[in-house]
Amino acid sequence: MAELLIVLDPSADGGGLTAALTRALREAVRQGRPPAGGRLPSTRALARDLGVSRGTVVEAYAQLVAEGYLVSARGAGTRVADGIAPSPPAAAPSADTPAVRYDLKPGTPDLSAFPRAAWQAALRRALAAAEHTALGYGDPAGHPGLRAELAAYLGRVRAAAAAPGQVVVVGGVAQGLALAVRRLVRHGHRTIAVEDPGSPGTLGLLRSHGIEPVGVPVDAHGLDVGALAATGARAVLVTPAHQYPTGVVLAPERRAALVAWARRTGAVVIEDDYDAEFRYDREPVGCLQGLAPDLVVHLGSLSKSLAPGLRLGWAVLPEPMVGEFRTDKQYADLGCSALDQLAFARLLADGGHDRHLRAVRARYRSRRDALAAALAEHLPGAAVRGVAAGLHLYLDLPAGCSEEAVVAAAAARGLRVEPVAPTRLAAPVPPALVLGYAGLPERALVRAAALLAEAVAESRQHL
Repeated sequence: MAELLIVLDPSADGGGLTAALTRALREAVRQGRPPAGGRLPSTRALARDLGVSRGTVVEAYAQLVAEGYLVSARGAGTRVADGIAPSPPAAAPSADTPAVRYDLKPGTPDLSAFPRAAWQAALRRALAAAEHTALGYGDPAGHPGLRAELAAYLGRVRAAAAAPGQVVVVGGVAQGLALAVRRLVRHGHRTIAVEDPGSPGTLGLLRSHGIEPVGVPVDAHGLDVGALAATGARAVLVTPAHQYPTGVVLAPERRAALVAWARRTGAVVIEDDYDAEFRYDREPVGCLQGLAPDLVVHLGSLSKSLAPGLRLGWAVLPEPMVGEFRTDKQYADLGCSALDQLAFARLLADGGHDRHLRAVRARYRSRRDALAAALAEHLPGAAVRGVAAGLHLYLDLPAGCSEEAVVAAAAARGLRVEPVAPTRLAAPVPPALVLGYAGLPERALVRAAALLAEAVAESRQHL
Protein backbone atom coordinates (compact mmCIF):
# COMPACT_ATOMS: atom_id res chain seq x y z
CA MET A 1 0.00 0.00 0.00
CA ALA A 2 1.46 3.36 -1.10
CA GLU A 3 2.33 6.13 1.34
CA LEU A 4 -0.04 9.03 0.64
CA LEU A 5 1.95 11.78 2.40
CA ILE A 6 -1.13 13.97 2.75
CA VAL A 7 -1.01 17.43 4.28
CA LEU A 8 -4.41 18.90 5.17
CA ASP A 9 -5.03 22.64 4.87
CA PRO A 10 -8.70 23.35 5.61
CA SER A 11 -8.17 27.10 5.11
CA ALA A 12 -7.15 26.74 1.45
CA ASP A 13 -10.03 27.68 -0.89
CA GLY A 14 -12.56 27.21 1.92
CA GLY A 15 -14.90 24.23 2.19
CA GLY A 16 -13.73 22.81 5.48
CA LEU A 17 -11.96 19.58 6.39
CA THR A 18 -13.78 17.25 4.00
CA ALA A 19 -13.07 19.50 1.03
CA ALA A 20 -9.41 19.80 2.08
CA LEU A 21 -9.04 16.04 2.32
CA THR A 22 -10.73 15.56 -1.06
CA ARG A 23 -8.34 18.04 -2.67
CA ALA A 24 -5.31 16.39 -1.07
CA LEU A 25 -6.36 12.91 -2.13
CA ARG A 26 -7.15 14.07 -5.66
CA GLU A 27 -3.71 15.65 -5.97
CA ALA A 28 -2.02 12.53 -4.59
CA VAL A 29 -3.75 10.40 -7.23
CA ARG A 30 -2.75 12.85 -9.97
CA GLN A 31 0.85 12.57 -8.82
CA GLY A 32 0.73 8.77 -8.95
CA ARG A 33 0.62 8.25 -5.15
CA PRO A 34 -0.62 5.48 -5.38
CA PRO A 35 -0.51 4.64 -9.09
CA ALA A 36 -3.46 3.40 -11.17
CA GLY A 37 -4.83 0.25 -9.56
CA GLY A 38 -3.07 0.95 -6.27
CA ARG A 39 -4.97 0.41 -3.04
CA LEU A 40 -5.74 3.21 -0.59
CA PRO A 41 -5.85 2.82 3.19
CA SER A 42 -9.16 1.84 4.74
CA THR A 43 -11.33 4.72 5.89
CA ARG A 44 -10.68 3.80 9.55
CA ALA A 45 -6.91 3.59 9.08
CA LEU A 46 -6.67 6.89 7.21
CA ALA A 47 -8.94 8.65 9.71
CA ARG A 48 -6.71 7.42 12.56
CA ASP A 49 -3.51 8.49 10.80
CA LEU A 50 -4.84 11.96 10.01
CA GLY A 51 -6.66 12.50 13.27
CA VAL A 52 -10.01 13.16 11.60
CA SER A 53 -13.40 11.46 11.85
CA ARG A 54 -14.06 8.38 9.75
CA GLY A 55 -17.07 10.18 8.25
CA THR A 56 -14.76 12.81 6.77
CA VAL A 57 -12.73 10.13 4.99
CA VAL A 58 -15.85 8.29 3.84
CA GLU A 59 -17.20 11.50 2.26
CA ALA A 60 -13.88 12.30 0.55
CA TYR A 61 -13.58 8.77 -0.87
CA ALA A 62 -17.20 8.91 -2.09
CA GLN A 63 -16.60 12.22 -3.86
CA LEU A 64 -13.54 10.88 -5.69
CA VAL A 65 -15.39 7.71 -6.64
CA ALA A 66 -18.10 9.90 -8.18
CA GLU A 67 -15.45 11.90 -10.09
CA GLY A 68 -13.87 8.71 -11.45
CA TYR A 69 -10.54 8.92 -9.61
CA LEU A 70 -11.28 5.98 -7.30
CA VAL A 71 -13.23 2.71 -7.45
CA SER A 72 -14.64 0.94 -4.43
CA ALA A 73 -16.03 -2.57 -4.06
CA ARG A 74 -17.21 -4.44 -0.98
CA GLY A 75 -14.46 -6.72 0.24
CA ALA A 76 -11.86 -5.27 -2.14
CA GLY A 77 -11.31 -1.89 -0.51
CA THR A 78 -10.77 1.39 -2.38
CA ARG A 79 -8.32 1.65 -5.26
CA VAL A 80 -7.17 4.18 -7.82
CA ALA A 81 -9.18 3.76 -11.01
CA ASP A 82 -7.47 2.15 -13.99
CA GLY A 83 -6.28 4.59 -16.65
CA ILE A 84 -5.45 7.43 -14.27
CA ALA A 85 -2.12 8.75 -15.50
CA PRO A 86 0.05 10.92 -13.27
CA SER A 87 0.31 14.57 -14.29
CA PRO A 88 3.56 15.35 -16.12
CA PRO A 89 5.99 17.45 -14.11
CA ALA A 90 6.11 21.11 -15.01
CA ALA A 91 8.99 21.91 -17.31
CA ALA A 92 11.65 23.93 -15.57
CA PRO A 93 12.70 27.08 -17.42
CA SER A 94 16.03 26.74 -19.12
CA ALA A 95 18.81 28.65 -17.45
CA ASP A 96 20.23 29.24 -20.93
CA THR A 97 17.17 31.16 -22.13
CA PRO A 98 17.28 34.81 -21.10
CA ALA A 99 14.08 36.51 -20.03
CA VAL A 100 12.37 38.69 -22.62
CA ARG A 101 12.99 42.28 -21.54
CA TYR A 102 12.02 43.97 -24.80
CA ASP A 103 9.04 42.34 -26.51
CA LEU A 104 8.46 43.60 -30.04
CA LYS A 105 5.93 40.93 -30.97
CA PRO A 106 3.33 42.60 -33.18
CA GLY A 107 -0.42 42.48 -32.74
CA THR A 108 -1.09 43.52 -29.15
CA PRO A 109 -1.98 47.05 -28.00
CA ASP A 110 -0.67 48.65 -24.83
CA LEU A 111 -2.81 46.74 -22.35
CA SER A 112 -1.85 49.13 -19.56
CA ALA A 113 -3.76 51.82 -21.49
CA PHE A 114 -7.08 49.99 -21.23
CA PRO A 115 -9.61 52.61 -19.99
CA ARG A 116 -10.55 50.79 -16.80
CA ALA A 117 -12.39 53.70 -15.20
CA ALA A 118 -14.37 54.48 -18.35
CA TRP A 119 -15.24 50.82 -18.91
CA GLN A 120 -16.29 50.41 -15.29
CA ALA A 121 -18.46 53.51 -15.47
CA ALA A 122 -20.02 52.39 -18.76
CA LEU A 123 -20.76 48.96 -17.30
CA ARG A 124 -22.27 50.48 -14.16
CA ARG A 125 -24.53 52.82 -16.14
CA ALA A 126 -25.51 50.07 -18.57
CA LEU A 127 -26.46 47.73 -15.73
CA ALA A 128 -28.49 50.42 -14.02
CA ALA A 129 -30.49 51.12 -17.17
CA ALA A 130 -30.83 47.57 -18.52
CA GLU A 131 -34.09 45.66 -18.39
CA HIS A 132 -33.88 42.29 -16.65
CA THR A 133 -34.58 40.59 -19.97
CA ALA A 134 -31.31 41.96 -21.36
CA LEU A 135 -29.44 39.46 -19.18
CA GLY A 136 -31.15 36.43 -20.73
CA TYR A 137 -30.58 34.66 -24.02
CA GLY A 138 -30.90 37.51 -26.49
CA ASP A 139 -30.63 37.78 -30.22
CA PRO A 140 -27.50 35.79 -31.22
CA ALA A 141 -26.72 38.56 -33.70
CA GLY A 142 -26.15 40.91 -30.76
CA HIS A 143 -27.94 43.39 -28.55
CA PRO A 144 -30.01 45.77 -30.71
CA GLY A 145 -28.59 48.81 -28.92
CA LEU A 146 -25.00 47.82 -29.68
CA ARG A 147 -25.78 46.96 -33.28
CA ALA A 148 -27.32 50.40 -33.77
CA GLU A 149 -24.35 52.13 -32.13
CA LEU A 150 -21.89 50.11 -34.22
CA ALA A 151 -23.70 50.93 -37.46
CA ALA A 152 -23.54 54.63 -36.64
CA TYR A 153 -19.91 54.46 -35.48
CA LEU A 154 -18.70 52.54 -38.54
CA GLY A 155 -20.54 54.91 -40.84
CA ARG A 156 -18.97 57.91 -39.14
CA VAL A 157 -15.43 56.62 -38.59
CA ARG A 158 -14.92 54.03 -41.35
CA ALA A 159 -17.32 55.34 -44.04
CA ALA A 160 -19.19 52.03 -43.93
CA ALA A 161 -22.65 51.67 -45.45
CA ALA A 162 -24.18 49.66 -42.63
CA ALA A 163 -27.69 49.39 -41.26
CA PRO A 164 -28.10 47.87 -37.78
CA GLY A 165 -29.74 44.83 -39.35
CA GLN A 166 -26.56 44.07 -41.30
CA VAL A 167 -24.39 44.02 -38.16
CA VAL A 168 -23.71 40.81 -36.22
CA VAL A 169 -21.75 41.00 -32.97
CA VAL A 170 -19.07 38.31 -32.85
CA GLY A 171 -16.32 37.08 -30.55
CA GLY A 172 -13.56 38.96 -32.34
CA VAL A 173 -12.41 38.88 -35.95
CA ALA A 174 -11.35 35.26 -35.53
CA GLN A 175 -14.92 34.14 -34.92
CA GLY A 176 -16.27 36.42 -37.61
CA LEU A 177 -13.85 34.93 -40.12
CA ALA A 178 -14.59 31.38 -38.98
CA LEU A 179 -18.33 31.94 -39.48
CA ALA A 180 -17.76 33.51 -42.89
CA VAL A 181 -15.59 30.55 -43.94
CA ARG A 182 -18.21 28.10 -42.68
CA ARG A 183 -20.67 29.68 -45.08
CA LEU A 184 -18.18 29.61 -47.96
CA VAL A 185 -17.49 25.90 -47.47
CA ARG A 186 -21.22 25.16 -47.25
CA HIS A 187 -21.64 26.87 -50.62
CA GLY A 188 -18.93 24.84 -52.30
CA HIS A 189 -15.79 26.95 -51.88
CA ARG A 190 -12.61 24.94 -51.38
CA THR A 191 -10.07 27.76 -51.68
CA ILE A 192 -9.82 31.37 -50.61
CA ALA A 193 -7.31 33.89 -51.94
CA VAL A 194 -5.19 35.63 -49.30
CA GLU A 195 -2.54 38.30 -49.33
CA ASP A 196 1.02 36.99 -49.51
CA PRO A 197 2.59 37.79 -47.10
CA GLY A 198 -0.16 37.60 -44.50
CA SER A 199 -0.94 36.57 -40.96
CA PRO A 200 0.30 33.04 -40.09
CA GLY A 201 -2.47 32.69 -37.52
CA THR A 202 -5.07 33.46 -40.14
CA LEU A 203 -3.66 30.80 -42.46
CA GLY A 204 -4.02 28.25 -39.69
CA LEU A 205 -7.57 29.35 -38.93
CA LEU A 206 -8.62 29.03 -42.57
CA ARG A 207 -7.18 25.55 -42.92
CA SER A 208 -8.71 24.38 -39.66
CA HIS A 209 -12.14 25.34 -41.02
CA GLY A 210 -11.77 23.37 -44.21
CA ILE A 211 -10.67 25.93 -46.79
CA GLU A 212 -7.22 26.21 -48.40
CA PRO A 213 -5.54 29.63 -48.65
CA VAL A 214 -4.04 30.55 -52.03
CA GLY A 215 -1.42 33.29 -51.92
CA VAL A 216 -1.70 36.45 -54.03
CA PRO A 217 1.35 38.76 -54.14
CA VAL A 218 1.32 42.13 -52.40
CA ASP A 219 3.42 45.01 -53.72
CA ALA A 220 3.72 48.69 -52.88
CA HIS A 221 0.13 49.25 -54.04
CA GLY A 222 -1.38 46.33 -52.14
CA LEU A 223 -2.97 43.15 -53.44
CA ASP A 224 -2.22 42.35 -57.10
CA VAL A 225 -5.76 42.01 -58.48
CA GLY A 226 -4.51 40.64 -61.81
CA ALA A 227 -2.78 37.80 -59.97
CA LEU A 228 -5.93 37.31 -57.89
CA ALA A 229 -8.03 36.77 -61.02
CA ALA A 230 -5.57 34.12 -62.22
CA THR A 231 -6.06 31.99 -59.07
CA GLY A 232 -9.61 30.98 -59.96
CA ALA A 233 -10.69 31.63 -56.36
CA ARG A 234 -14.14 33.08 -55.77
CA ALA A 235 -13.43 34.51 -52.34
CA VAL A 236 -10.62 36.71 -51.05
CA LEU A 237 -9.49 37.94 -47.64
CA VAL A 238 -7.83 41.37 -47.61
CA THR A 239 -6.51 43.99 -45.16
CA PRO A 240 -6.90 47.07 -47.39
CA ALA A 241 -6.53 49.88 -44.84
CA HIS A 242 -3.15 48.67 -43.52
CA GLN A 243 -1.88 45.41 -44.98
CA TYR A 244 -0.39 42.91 -42.57
CA PRO A 245 2.58 42.68 -42.38
CA THR A 246 3.92 45.04 -45.10
CA GLY A 247 1.95 48.08 -43.90
CA VAL A 248 0.91 49.22 -47.39
CA VAL A 249 -2.53 50.64 -48.21
CA LEU A 250 -4.57 49.22 -51.08
CA ALA A 251 -4.29 51.85 -53.81
CA PRO A 252 -7.46 53.47 -55.23
CA GLU A 253 -7.12 51.79 -58.62
CA ARG A 254 -6.62 48.41 -56.92
CA ARG A 255 -9.72 48.96 -54.76
CA ALA A 256 -11.77 49.67 -57.87
CA ALA A 257 -10.29 46.66 -59.67
CA LEU A 258 -10.99 44.39 -56.71
CA VAL A 259 -14.64 45.44 -56.55
CA ALA A 260 -14.97 45.04 -60.33
CA TRP A 261 -13.46 41.52 -60.13
CA ALA A 262 -15.87 40.53 -57.37
CA ARG A 263 -18.88 41.92 -59.23
CA ARG A 264 -17.86 40.26 -62.49
CA THR A 265 -17.23 36.83 -60.94
CA GLY A 266 -19.81 36.83 -58.14
CA ALA A 267 -16.99 36.50 -55.60
CA VAL A 268 -17.07 37.35 -51.90
CA VAL A 269 -14.60 39.86 -50.46
CA ILE A 270 -13.81 39.59 -46.75
CA GLU A 271 -12.27 42.75 -45.33
CA ASP A 272 -10.27 42.49 -42.09
CA ASP A 273 -10.22 46.07 -40.79
CA TYR A 274 -8.02 45.06 -37.88
CA ASP A 275 -6.22 48.30 -36.91
CA ALA A 276 -7.63 50.97 -39.20
CA GLU A 277 -8.30 53.33 -36.26
CA PHE A 278 -4.59 54.10 -36.10
CA ARG A 279 -3.28 56.29 -38.92
CA TYR A 280 -0.75 58.90 -37.84
CA ASP A 281 0.01 61.06 -40.88
CA ARG A 282 -3.52 61.60 -42.23
CA GLU A 283 -7.08 60.36 -41.93
CA PRO A 284 -7.34 56.64 -42.68
CA VAL A 285 -8.94 55.60 -45.96
CA GLY A 286 -12.55 54.52 -45.68
CA CYS A 287 -13.33 50.84 -45.53
CA LEU A 288 -13.82 48.80 -48.68
CA GLN A 289 -17.32 47.79 -47.59
CA GLY A 290 -18.53 51.35 -48.21
CA LEU A 291 -17.74 50.94 -51.91
CA ALA A 292 -19.61 47.66 -52.34
CA PRO A 293 -21.84 46.76 -49.38
CA ASP A 294 -23.48 44.03 -51.47
CA LEU A 295 -20.16 42.21 -52.02
CA VAL A 296 -17.98 42.83 -48.95
CA VAL A 297 -18.03 41.18 -45.53
CA HIS A 298 -16.49 43.73 -43.19
CA LEU A 299 -14.85 42.44 -39.98
CA GLY A 300 -13.56 44.47 -37.06
CA SER A 301 -12.98 44.11 -33.34
CA LEU A 302 -11.79 45.70 -30.12
CA SER A 303 -8.62 43.59 -30.04
CA LYS A 304 -6.38 46.44 -31.19
CA SER A 305 -8.34 49.48 -30.01
CA LEU A 306 -9.10 48.24 -26.47
CA ALA A 307 -7.95 44.71 -25.59
CA PRO A 308 -8.05 41.27 -27.24
CA GLY A 309 -9.22 39.70 -23.98
CA LEU A 310 -12.67 41.29 -24.43
CA ARG A 311 -13.32 38.93 -27.37
CA LEU A 312 -15.76 41.37 -28.91
CA GLY A 313 -16.06 42.32 -32.56
CA TRP A 314 -18.49 42.76 -35.43
CA ALA A 315 -19.32 41.60 -38.91
CA VAL A 316 -21.11 43.85 -41.40
CA LEU A 317 -22.73 41.63 -44.00
CA PRO A 318 -24.42 41.91 -47.38
CA GLU A 319 -28.17 41.60 -46.79
CA PRO A 320 -28.54 38.10 -48.34
CA MET A 321 -25.91 36.68 -45.95
CA VAL A 322 -27.33 37.98 -42.68
CA GLY A 323 -29.84 35.23 -41.93
CA GLU A 324 -27.44 32.35 -42.56
CA PHE A 325 -24.61 34.04 -40.67
CA ARG A 326 -26.91 34.79 -37.72
CA THR A 327 -27.98 31.15 -37.54
CA ASP A 328 -24.37 29.99 -37.58
CA LYS A 329 -23.59 32.44 -34.78
CA GLN A 330 -26.52 31.09 -32.76
CA TYR A 331 -25.27 27.52 -32.99
CA ALA A 332 -21.68 28.57 -32.35
CA ASP A 333 -22.26 30.05 -28.88
CA LEU A 334 -25.80 31.50 -28.51
CA GLY A 335 -24.36 35.02 -28.60
CA CYS A 336 -21.67 37.16 -26.99
CA SER A 337 -21.60 38.38 -23.39
CA ALA A 338 -24.61 40.61 -22.76
CA LEU A 339 -22.81 42.70 -20.15
CA ASP A 340 -19.83 43.43 -22.38
CA GLN A 341 -22.16 44.39 -25.23
CA LEU A 342 -24.10 46.76 -22.99
CA ALA A 343 -20.90 48.35 -21.67
CA PHE A 344 -19.42 48.86 -25.13
CA ALA A 345 -22.66 50.30 -26.47
CA ARG A 346 -22.58 52.81 -23.62
CA LEU A 347 -18.92 53.62 -24.30
CA LEU A 348 -19.75 54.32 -27.94
CA ALA A 349 -22.81 56.38 -27.08
CA ASP A 350 -21.13 58.70 -24.58
CA GLY A 351 -17.94 59.23 -26.62
CA GLY A 352 -15.68 57.27 -24.27
CA HIS A 353 -14.38 55.08 -27.07
CA ASP A 354 -13.50 58.10 -29.22
CA ARG A 355 -11.70 59.74 -26.30
CA HIS A 356 -9.70 56.58 -25.65
CA LEU A 357 -8.69 56.32 -29.31
CA ARG A 358 -7.49 59.91 -29.37
CA ALA A 359 -5.31 59.28 -26.32
CA VAL A 360 -3.71 56.04 -27.50
CA ARG A 361 -3.33 57.27 -31.07
CA ALA A 362 -0.99 60.00 -29.84
CA ARG A 363 0.88 57.49 -27.69
CA TYR A 364 1.35 54.99 -30.50
CA ARG A 365 2.45 57.64 -32.97
CA SER A 366 5.15 58.79 -30.54
CA ARG A 367 6.33 55.22 -30.05
CA ARG A 368 6.41 54.45 -33.75
CA ASP A 369 8.37 57.61 -34.44
CA ALA A 370 10.84 56.76 -31.69
CA LEU A 371 11.43 53.24 -32.98
CA ALA A 372 11.72 54.33 -36.61
CA ALA A 373 14.23 57.05 -35.69
CA ALA A 374 16.27 54.67 -33.54
CA LEU A 375 16.35 52.07 -36.31
CA ALA A 376 17.54 54.71 -38.78
CA GLU A 377 20.34 55.61 -36.37
CA HIS A 378 21.47 52.14 -35.31
CA LEU A 379 20.62 50.21 -38.50
CA PRO A 380 21.13 52.61 -41.39
CA GLY A 381 21.39 49.64 -43.77
CA ALA A 382 17.83 48.55 -42.97
CA ALA A 383 14.66 50.13 -44.32
CA VAL A 384 11.28 50.68 -42.69
CA ARG A 385 8.36 49.93 -45.00
CA GLY A 386 4.70 50.81 -44.87
CA VAL A 387 2.64 53.87 -43.99
CA ALA A 388 2.67 55.47 -40.54
CA ALA A 389 -0.20 53.47 -39.12
CA GLY A 390 -1.20 50.53 -36.96
CA LEU A 391 0.77 48.86 -34.20
CA HIS A 392 3.72 47.42 -36.14
CA LEU A 393 6.27 48.26 -38.78
CA TYR A 394 8.02 46.16 -41.41
CA LEU A 395 11.82 46.26 -41.40
CA ASP A 396 13.87 45.08 -44.37
CA LEU A 397 17.13 43.71 -42.97
CA PRO A 398 20.49 44.66 -44.49
CA ALA A 399 21.79 42.50 -47.31
CA GLY A 400 23.48 39.32 -46.20
CA CYS A 401 21.38 38.80 -43.06
CA SER A 402 19.58 35.64 -42.07
CA GLU A 403 16.23 36.15 -40.36
CA GLU A 404 16.76 33.04 -38.26
CA ALA A 405 20.19 34.15 -37.10
CA VAL A 406 19.03 37.68 -36.28
CA VAL A 407 16.03 36.41 -34.29
CA ALA A 408 18.26 34.03 -32.32
CA ALA A 409 20.90 36.69 -31.62
CA ALA A 410 18.18 39.10 -30.52
CA ALA A 411 16.66 36.51 -28.20
CA ALA A 412 20.05 36.01 -26.56
CA ARG A 413 19.91 39.71 -25.67
CA GLY A 414 16.41 39.52 -24.19
CA LEU A 415 14.82 41.02 -27.32
CA ARG A 416 11.88 39.34 -29.02
CA VAL A 417 11.35 40.04 -32.72
CA GLU A 418 9.27 38.24 -35.35
CA PRO A 419 10.64 37.03 -38.70
CA VAL A 420 8.70 37.53 -41.93
CA ALA A 421 9.31 34.03 -43.32
CA PRO A 422 6.29 32.44 -41.52
CA THR A 423 3.99 35.00 -43.18
CA ARG A 424 4.93 33.81 -46.67
CA LEU A 425 3.13 31.22 -48.77
CA ALA A 426 5.32 31.56 -51.89
CA ALA A 427 9.08 31.57 -52.42
CA PRO A 428 11.29 33.30 -49.83
CA VAL A 429 11.94 37.01 -50.23
CA PRO A 430 14.66 39.28 -48.82
CA PRO A 431 14.94 38.88 -45.03
CA ALA A 432 12.80 41.16 -42.91
CA LEU A 433 11.22 41.50 -39.47
CA VAL A 434 7.82 42.61 -38.22
CA LEU A 435 8.22 44.79 -35.14
CA GLY A 436 5.45 45.73 -32.74
CA TYR A 437 5.92 48.89 -30.71
CA ALA A 438 2.65 49.51 -28.88
CA GLY A 439 3.60 47.98 -25.55
CA LEU A 440 6.95 49.66 -24.84
CA PRO A 441 7.76 53.27 -23.91
CA GLU A 442 10.02 55.32 -26.16
CA ARG A 443 13.17 54.83 -24.10
CA ALA A 444 12.78 51.06 -24.18
CA LEU A 445 12.18 51.12 -27.94
CA VAL A 446 15.40 53.06 -28.48
CA ARG A 447 17.29 50.48 -26.43
CA ALA A 448 15.58 47.67 -28.36
CA ALA A 449 16.78 49.17 -31.65
CA ALA A 450 20.35 49.28 -30.35
CA LEU A 451 20.15 45.63 -29.28
CA LEU A 452 18.72 44.67 -32.66
CA ALA A 453 21.67 46.38 -34.35
CA GLU A 454 24.01 44.26 -32.21
CA ALA A 455 22.08 41.13 -33.18
CA VAL A 456 22.33 41.99 -36.88
CA ALA A 457 26.07 42.61 -36.59
CA GLU A 458 26.57 39.29 -34.78
CA SER A 459 24.53 37.35 -37.34
CA ARG A 460 26.59 38.75 -40.23
CA GLN A 461 29.85 37.81 -38.52
CA HIS A 462 28.84 34.13 -38.63
CA LEU A 463 28.04 34.06 -42.34
